[in-house]
Parts: sequence; structure tokens; C-alpha cells
Amino acid sequence: MSAYDGAITVFSPDGHLFQVEYAMEAVRKGTLAVGVRGTDCVVLGVEKKSIAKLQDPRTMRKIQMIDDNICVAFAGLTADARILINKARLEAQSHRLTLEDSASVEYITRYVGGVQQKYTQSGGVRPFGLSTLICGFSPEGAPQLFHTDPSGTYSEWKANATGRNSKAVREWLEKHFAETTGGEETAKLCLRALLELVEPSSKNIEIAVVTPGGTTTLTNENVDALIKKVEEEKQAAEQEKKDKARQRAEDALAAAGGN
Repeated sequence: MSAYDGAITVFSPDGHLFQVEYAMEAVRKGTLAVGVRGTDCVVLGVEKKSIAKLQDPRTMRKIQMIDDNICVAFAGLTADARILINKARLEAQSHRLTLEDSASVEYITRYVGGVQQKYTQSGGVRPFGLSTLICGFSPEGAPQLFHTDPSGTYSEWKANATGRNSKAVREWLEKHFAETTGGEETAKLCLRALLELVEPSSKNIEIAVVTPGGTTTLTNENVDALIKKVEEEKQAAEQEKKDKARQRAEDALAAAGGN
């Protein structure tokens, strides 16, 4: 392996680009990010790293705006994300200046994927060590959620996760995602997916809701209130399951006694 991982432009005999795979490993070690598409909104949720007591938390945002109508969350190297997001912002402003219209979500996603792919095929550079979840609304007003990875591949999703243990969260989303979710229910679904791995506290979770009217980042108080509501619903569902199991056991005993 060591003979082929020194340059990103050299394939190994079995068809691997090891530097790209190492960049994907950097993503898998990054903090978790989850995106869920509803009927009238898209919700992004990220795991926040603990910060120093004297540090300003506003300087460590994992959810950022690219344009007025496009929001992005990422997992991986924050420094790489800053450069890539700035490139996307510049492209969005160039599009607005040239065409007198805002760039679509798919256009920006395609641009970001193109930049990431370019850095896998050029000498003297290395791949971006991050994966992104880009969301917004199409010109027809439909919510959209896209995912890009360090290889430059991009795809559209109904719900997705990236970062640490993202595979387990994605499998959880596959079981619990409902096409009709909208508004608060979408935020709850995103939060429940995060709570599979993250401690239930606003210190560890950041959530942004993207609607046609703009993007709203939930305050710590709102996040804690939503966490409390989700945990209460979870406890109620568990209690209902126990009650049903006990009722079935009692019915089985009664039927056995009758015989």
C-alpha cells in the first residue's frame, strides 16, 4: 500500500486511490451530521464538540449558509470546510451577478462536488477531508437535500447522515423515515437520529430548520425543549409497549385457565 499512497494521482493495481480513501476516513472520524427532508422544510442537525470555557462558540459553527436559500452542514476537517464553503459562496455570488438570479441547490452541489473531484486528480494538492450535506429549495419550491463526499460524488437524499457512526444512523433513518413528515415532526426525527449517538443536551447538539422563508437555527432553550419532548414521547411509547405485552400475557393466562 505504501508504494501507492504517496500521490493522489496514482492508482494502485487493484484500482484504489488511497489518499481519497484516507480523506473518507477523516470524515468517518468527524462529528456526526444528519439531514432530513420534510414536505415543507429541511432540517440539519450536527453534533457539537465541547469547547473551552473561554472560547466564543460562534466561531465553531458546523452549520453555515452558502447563499440566502442554501444551507450546508459538514463532517470532517473544519479548516478544509472553511475553504470549500468560501469557494461555494463565491460561486453563488458570481452566479447571482452574472445571471441576476440565485443559484439552485443542485447547481451549488454540483460545483462543490466538482471542486472536491478536482482535488483528487491534480498534482501538488490533497483531497478535501470533509463530506457535506447541502440543502435548500428547488426553483419549483420543493425541498432538496444533497450529499457530497471527498471523491467528488454527489447525490440527492430524503434523509442522510455523515461523520462518525453514520452508517448506523443511516440504517436507523431507513427504518423510521416517513415521507409525509413536515415542520416540527421533521425536527424531531432529525433529533431522534442524533440522540442515537449523542448525549441529550443543547451543549452537544445544534439544529437548523430550512424553510422557503429562510433558515432558523434553534436556540439552546428550544433544543432542550425539543429534546425533552422527544424523550417524553419515547418513554410513553415504551410504556405502551410494556402495557400491551402485559395485556397479551394476561390474556394468554386467562385462555389457558379457561381450558
